[in-house]
Amino acid sequence: MNIPWTGLALGMVAAAATLAGGWAVVSHPWHPLILRYFIALSSGFMLAASLVEMLPESYRLLGSQSTVWILGGYLLIHLCEHTVAGHFHFGEEVHVEEVAGARRSRTVVFGLTIHAFVDGVSIASGFLISEWLGWVVFLAVFLHKMPEGFAVSSMMRASGHTPAASLGASGLLGLATILGVLFMSPMRGYVAYTLPLSAGVTLYVSASDLIPMVNQEPGIRMAVVVFGGVSFLLALKWLFEV
Repeated sequence: MNIPWTGLALGMVAAAATLAGGWAVVSHPWHPLILRYFIALSSGFMLAASLVEMLPESYRLLGSQSTVWILGGYLLIHLCEHTVAGHFHFGEEVHVEEVAGARRSRTVVFGLTIHAFVDGVSIASGFLISEWLGWVVFLAVFLHKMPEGFAVSSMMRASGHTPAASLGASGLLGLATILGVLFMSPMRGYVAYTLPLSAGVTLYVSASDLIPMVNQEPGIRMAVVVFGGVSFLLALKWLFEV
């Protein structure tokens, strides 16, 4: 089995970021403002990554058929978040009544595990196309992993679980990301389909999960950070002349 070692190593880094977000909940929680900055920055970078890099590359590989797979990726996460995962948002969980109960929280974690698995598939798919695209997708995934880990651990604590179980939920999401990378090793011949699927997922997380959270913030500061995330990708593209 030809393992994508670079993608696997970076998948582990993304998994560690998820775990770090969970650790912040069970040890010494960060100031909420730091988390909001992470969300705003990642939303801009992910939006630019999906529209500027992943979608054009998907069209190059699969032509007009790629739009069906992009839509499929978008709707896959939409379905998971509104059926399997139910009540979930990036950031600290404060709606205890929405996530109360062990069964409810386990269902949310299951849905997020699917999402994390697709993140791993996205990283590996990017590297199967080019080093540049792989790094772009990795950064897009990495930037939202810490808020994701923070959110899932916060949700577990809000529903009455122990700190160990809350941290374990973040670890499970991290493991799913690594497994997603490994999944692409025997499936590399299908990268023309997994890349547009991943593009749809990335577009959904940025436009439907993260941007709406940024829009809730008063003033212009967070909006500027979103533009900073977009500019970060464009600056990298210019710097490396890709």
